[in-house]
Amino acid sequence: MATNTHAAYGDPKNMFVQAAGLFATHMQRNGTMQKLTGKMPKGTAGAEATLRKQTTQHMPIVQVQDLGKGSGDEVTFNLLNPVGALPIMGSNYAEGRGTGMSFTTDKLRVNQARFPIDMGDSMTTIRSPVDFRAVGRPVAENLMGRYVDQSLLVHMAGARGHQDNIEWVVPTAEHAKFKEIMVNRVKAPTKNRHYLADGDGIKEFSQTGDEIDITSADMLKMDTVDSMKSLMDQIALPPPIVKFEGDMMADDDPLRVWMLSPAQYNKFAADPAFRQFQAAALARAAQAAGHPLFKGQAGIWNGFLMIKMPRPIRFYAGDEMQYCTSYTSENEATALVPDSFGEKFAVDRSLILGGQAIAEAMGAARQSGIPFFWSEKGDLDHGDKAELLIGAIRGVSKIRFDVDTGNGHEFTDYGITVVDTAVDSFGRGK
Repeated sequence: MATNTHAAYGDPKNMFVQAAGLFATHMQRNGTMQKLTGKMPKGTAGAEATLRKQTTQHMPIVQVQDLGKGSGDEVTFNLLNPVGALPIMGSNYAEGRGTGMSFTTDKLRVNQARFPIDMGDSMTTIRSPVDFRAVGRPVAENLMGRYVDQSLLVHMAGARGHQDNIEWVVPTAEHAKFKEIMVNRVKAPTKNRHYLADGDGIKEFSQTGDEIDITSADMLKMDTVDSMKSLMDQIALPPPIVKFEGDMMADDDPLRVWMLSPAQYNKFAADPAFRQFQAAALARAAQAAGHPLFKGQAGIWNGFLMIKMPRPIRFYAGDEMQYCTSYTSENEATALVPDSFGEKFAVDRSLILGGQAIAEAMGAARQSGIPFFWSEKGDLDHGDKAELLIGAIRGVSKIRFDVDTGNGHEFTDYGITVVDTAVDSFGRGK
């Protein structure tokens, strides 16, 4: 029997049907951020069949859908600290000499975010050649998609940066509503995960006086990538590798994802050898069930899948940058981009992502029972005016633990390392 797919205005099922469709659209959108999230486990009969669903921990974005009522607005994550011990040999007594285990935790909050869209009034309909009701939903979905992606990017980077144009729906950190919009605290990179380009290599974040110790010549190069790979191979407890679904080479040829700003990417891609890096990415895609992150503007070099991020996290001459002052605390201080950068140069932040880099938690909206909801009012002002609204209940936070390294505790951004480099700039806000 045929199914009538038309839902008339005012139909009481509109809220649920449209909200479910909206959630499906969000989960299937083809942006870079969505490609960094694994799939939800299959086999559940619906929202009531499981109180918490979580995507794989082997991808950079770990998404948790907590659909239980009365469970509060916080989600907690646990880390089993690495365990080190010597074996007990021969007939030596082992009982009572077990090595202890310890956990550290991190948590995040969720909050409601809404975008209302004014669809005009009776005179708007008469005067305008555009059907505002028809275009209202795509406009609202676009705004919510940008908010989702940009809030993920800012939390990953540990900074909003200072580029500011109409493409941004997340304001700069100086804005009065920045903290409310971000829901959870934006954490500057931990000291053991924050690096600067330095000529042909890299170095830990440092400063000279009140300025960041970087010059306009410290751009991203092949040698920068080689230096970072060497570091990753030598440090204790590097970020976990990324395992794409179906990737048969994940363990034999491990990868991490290196997200570059458009300016960093274009500089890197100008190298004559970049074509072979793109060919390597396409070849790896064949081993990873054709995962879309390997296709398009992507290249593999020295254990990194190099891709372009949607927006730059950029700092201009004289701008403040937050950094962590110690390995053993989360205390932050500020340093300035050198004034010598002027209008021609800026500092862009690149992100090396491993598994469990960032957590995105979603709650159940009262209106729909799922994270996204939808509302339309066509009877405002005695039926003259109409308004549409898209909403979501979610929260994002970088996953950070106080890790016992065996030689002491270090606050550690578990799956994210940042590398700041100089880039060519064309003026503030560009």
